[in-house]
Amino acid sequence: MSTPAQLADELLAVLFDADPVSASLYGDRDRDHRLPDITADAEYALRERAEDIRIRAMAVDTAHADLEQRLTIAVVVHQAQALVDRCDARLPEYTVIGNLFAPVAGLLFHLGQVPISDPLQAEDFLRRLRRIPEFTTAAAQRHRAGVAAGRVPVRPLVDNAIDHLDGYLAAPEGDSLLIPNLHDPALDRTRERLLTDVVHPALRRYRDVLADEIAPRARAAEQPGLCWLPGGHEIYLRLARAQITTDHTPRELHEIGLAHLAALRGEVAELGGKIWGERDPDAVLHRLRTDQALYWRDGEELLASARSAIARAQAAAPKWFGRLPSQPCEVRPVPGAASDTTPIGFYMSPALDGSRPGVYFANTGQAAQRPRYASEVIAFHEVVPGHHLQLSLAQQRTDLPMLRRLISINAYTEGWGLYTERLADEMGLYSDDLARLGMVVQDLLRAARLVVDTGLHQFGWSRQRALDHLLSRTTLSRVEAAAEVDRYIALPGQALSYLVGRLEIERIRAAAQDRLGAAFDIRRFHDMILRHGALPLSTLDVLVAEELD
Repeated sequence: MSTPAQLADELLAVLFDADPVSASLYGDRDRDHRLPDITADAEYALRERAEDIRIRAMAVDTAHADLEQRLTIAVVVHQAQALVDRCDARLPEYTVIGNLFAPVAGLLFHLGQVPISDPLQAEDFLRRLRRIPEFTTAAAQRHRAGVAAGRVPVRPLVDNAIDHLDGYLAAPEGDSLLIPNLHDPALDRTRERLLTDVVHPALRRYRDVLADEIAPRARAAEQPGLCWLPGGHEIYLRLARAQITTDHTPRELHEIGLAHLAALRGEVAELGGKIWGERDPDAVLHRLRTDQALYWRDGEELLASARSAIARAQAAAPKWFGRLPSQPCEVRPVPGAASDTTPIGFYMSPALDGSRPGVYFANTGQAAQRPRYASEVIAFHEVVPGHHLQLSLAQQRTDLPMLRRLISINAYTEGWGLYTERLADEMGLYSDDLARLGMVVQDLLRAARLVVDTGLHQFGWSRQRALDHLLSRTTLSRVEAAAEVDRYIALPGQALSYLVGRLEIERIRAAAQDRLGAAFDIRRFHDMILRHGALPLSTLDVLVAEELD
């Protein structure tokens, strides 16, 4: 019988086979020449491998296993089941959008972030470029299969993907695939030829398939959720549970979101009174949306604010954490056309081999429509004390199976990120009450996500109803709200993980404080939460209780 560590290694191999570009980004070089195989046959084979590992992991007797072995089994079972659920959802058939959540646009973005450190890696990068036509052909075929089965993408998102490809192809000088440094003029010339003769024609053919075959058959904007697809309610339930790692039903999540939205209006009123003497929450939100003095002049000003907030957080962190990451984090703008459809900010973990630092991508596109008051809270969420601290610490646990050093379980990962937004307030990191109001505004968004995600996929909301809900209850601009809604459509259930995870971490912390009283040590608690890498929330709860004994 396989050991927990062996099962973890097997599953990581499955995950890396499913996404070889992610393997490269983590510093694993065994698959540097490969692209994902998104054919139906490959997806079925991955599912069978994951299910076999899950069954064997469930059969492991953990009665006499040590703590880390038990945690490894819990992670393997969860991650294997999550992969099975994703395969059963047949996502490549109907996930079409012009951002990193879709197969083609995501491949273009992530390939552009792969570091090239030697001639062999450069040659492998060129081999990947030669295989892009195979990838786009497979994507087109999956879309056609989806059309035949009644599993079709959403028309506005297909249009967005077409616009993204049009913009990408119209500006070859800004091609993200030119970013990796190949360190050789001859290889650079080969890359340029491949882009011109191989990659761009393949993307044009794929673009034409979307325009001519898929868009005319796509779902209308009035039917964007999974509930409009065959078996969609069951697909959504399984995808949502994989994200949140709890048994909350979609209706329960919807109600939790509504309750939090109502409660947060009091905080909006309190801070609005302090800043402007305005205690009507609707008036405060209106001012936040419309006062141009509260928005950025340009992208450089946005980047400078993020870097300043992160520097403050790094200086304060030793008082709140016993362990800190050794890897640096850079702040970079979202490159090229990707800024049109990506979130306001996101984080990419460092490579294990040190070839690439952690990166916080701040979206400087359309900077004049992006609010100043949200900059600090998003930087804290994505970098320190948020994801960079969290994920880098997991990578440093060289005694753990690689799976546990690398994987993200969204309820844990995003729950921690949202927890740290309020923790940053405890740490005194926000520069003023306006920045603290930005923290509350981000809370409004996360509560609204529970309502909108379930509204779309469980209750059949239209895209416009989802957009109206966000615009009326948050401070998002129309461009940001549209990007949010389209993200929920393209990535069902992921948006649920933030608030669900934070509430569970806060509950676990409150229980620890009640149990320990004056002996409670916040540094020790945070180290307990972060020491073991990403875990399902139920496992995290048991872990903290055991470590407090």
